[in-house]
Amino acid sequence: MTISRRAFAAPLIALAFCLAAAPVTAQQAPAAQPWANAGLDPDALARLVLAQMTEDEKLTLVFGYFGTDFPGKDFKAPPEARPGSAGYVPGIPRLGIPAQWQTDAGIGVATQGGAARKRERTALPSGLATTATWDPDLAFKGGAMIGAEARASGFNVMLAGGVDLMREPRNGRNFEYGGEDPLLAGTMVGAQIAGIQSNHIISTVKHYAINDQETDRDTGNSIIDPVAARMSDLLAFQIAIEKSNPGSVMCSYNRVNGTHACEHPWLLTQVLRKDWGWQGFVMSDWGATHSTVAAANAGLEQDSGFPFDKEPYFGAPLKAAIAKGEVSPARLDEMTTRILRSMFAHGLFDHPVTEAPMDLAPEMLAKHADVTRADAEDATVLLKNDRAILPLSPSVKSIVVIGGHADKGVLAGSGSSLVYPVGGNAAPGSGPAAWPGPVMYYPSSPLEAIKRQAPNARVIYIDGSDPAAAAAAAKGADVALVFATQWAGESFDVSLTLKGQDALVSAVAAANPKTVVVLETGGPVFTPWADQAAGILEAWYPGTAGGDAIANVLFGKVNPSGHLPASFPRSLDQLPKPSEPNTGDTTYSEGATVGYKWFDAKGSAPQFAFGHGLSYTSFAYSGLRARAADGSVTVSFTVRNTGKRQGKDVAQVYVAGSGWEAPKRLGAFRKLDLAPGASTQVTLAIDPRLLAVFDGPANAWKIAPGTYQVLLGHSSRDIAQTVSVNVPARTLPVGWRP
Repeated sequence: MTISRRAFAAPLIALAFCLAAAPVTAQQAPAAQPWANAGLDPDALARLVLAQMTEDEKLTLVFGYFGTDFPGKDFKAPPEARPGSAGYVPGIPRLGIPAQWQTDAGIGVATQGGAARKRERTALPSGLATTATWDPDLAFKGGAMIGAEARASGFNVMLAGGVDLMREPRNGRNFEYGGEDPLLAGTMVGAQIAGIQSNHIISTVKHYAINDQETDRDTGNSIIDPVAARMSDLLAFQIAIEKSNPGSVMCSYNRVNGTHACEHPWLLTQVLRKDWGWQGFVMSDWGATHSTVAAANAGLEQDSGFPFDKEPYFGAPLKAAIAKGEVSPARLDEMTTRILRSMFAHGLFDHPVTEAPMDLAPEMLAKHADVTRADAEDATVLLKNDRAILPLSPSVKSIVVIGGHADKGVLAGSGSSLVYPVGGNAAPGSGPAAWPGPVMYYPSSPLEAIKRQAPNARVIYIDGSDPAAAAAAAKGADVALVFATQWAGESFDVSLTLKGQDALVSAVAAANPKTVVVLETGGPVFTPWADQAAGILEAWYPGTAGGDAIANVLFGKVNPSGHLPASFPRSLDQLPKPSEPNTGDTTYSEGATVGYKWFDAKGSAPQFAFGHGLSYTSFAYSGLRARAADGSVTVSFTVRNTGKRQGKDVAQVYVAGSGWEAPKRLGAFRKLDLAPGASTQVTLAIDPRLLAVFDGPANAWKIAPGTYQVLLGHSSRDIAQTVSVNVPARTLPVGWRP
């Protein structure tokens, strides 16, 4: 869910509420329910319910409300909504159809900023951080955790997770998403969605589609060749949907090739339904519906979050459009059936939510803090480690911790996905309190965690506001730890420059050669001081237990194993669009050449490459083999831990062909945990779509016959072994799946 500031006509609220309230009252007794038969599939159950519904009852399910009062729009949330929530769709008590209580988002159970009281819940690290773990099992566990908190809080729909590719590293919402590669993003976000839905609730995949910047997000036009979209952004969605079968897809604000995404027949009907065979329902983002007839006929099933649209398009206007024949009764039946089918398929009927406490048991929150800490630890990327400056010894004598409010907590991304922590904001007043704020610091202090790891050290904190004073304090210390932050959030795009913090890092590093920089950022940033710092850790937005996670990595209690899900550029002129984000039309002339593919195609060296991540141990690869058989390519190799510490490695398999958008593509990956000296044999299958080019006229994936290269590496730029494999021609249908 996202929030758009749109004007609206206040009388329309009354019309919308009248429509929603018309079908039933809470006192009506449920009718006989022949669909309460576990032996029937969700399609059959949905058809049975539909046959009993009046038109007004069908209309009730396709129109949703914001769950929080919005005085600026003279809007009062329905009393049945969960206070401070993202959304509410009334149920039909007469037929035993439960209400839909909707909560944001992919990081945890959020509370909207206008709510008087905030739910205090567990926050995962940012979505980009979870993707940096390259561990689908960990992503599933994190999703299962936040889904459990959603259910325990009285919600049965969670507006997660975001899979939009990082075409624009300045996008303010990159922290919610899955990076720059379709295989990695789709796999990781799909795993999280599957985890959420394991709690008998619906999760969404969003924001569909080509939604790559916040600047002019309501009307901006993403111009892209449909074939290039199939091989990049849409492939990420396709893989995520295959991995998770989400109950809903959320369409985005922006236009795509001139048409708003939520009224785009090609995206919503041709691609989602006909090509991919997906059976769920499409809901709009909050304020992303722009019409009644065009949206309904294009494939939108649920108009969400009124009053953020200009009109209640699927309220009274939809009823009128049906009466005029502009939207057919059959289309309304399809809309209703798809919603009901997802509700049956994901357990909303059989496992209803019953209570909605504002507070959760401390025991649950403590257990969940362990889940988010493990995620944050595996997400942390060791970018640089000169002279083995890390891990720090517990016997270190003096440490200077500088900047980033590290004495108080760890930074979070802002907007509708913001989770409010137990204990509240650790550093209030750090930035705007109103939308798109607040700037939130979770009360997990890196400084205090560092003190616990080094009980005999002299540890002091300097706020970093004066680079000269920070340098003077750091000069004689055994190690200087500089915390540098980049605040990002919904509705604005960001600079890749760390503003005044670059001068701080340079000053401290000049004064003390044993300087380690800890980055808390929403995505890639410029690091012009990279040659000066001895060590660099990318901690992202590390969530509820982030301070402990950072300290555990700094002191080696945890061996860092994160790898970059996005390239870190050296300068803006390395990007496809150095001068953007802009308003109006954004033409993606780079097509499917996103992220590391762009750097490869241009022969340009990033500051830190996609897939890069160091360890306190070392890993070696051997015995790479590739075999083509039965229309697929299988790769096998051996990974050995050649160092002296237990650690986790991410083995990355890339493939190279001819006539592609770029020299190589990520084809497969596997995260492995190995003891010192241990080795393991790995066998991976290459998704054949990653060997193919999409043929637009044929509407199919086509693999050209010939010799392909298979590359095994530690990153997209650190390739250890390469072999060739002869691959026969093959055509895959548009909806092919593993």
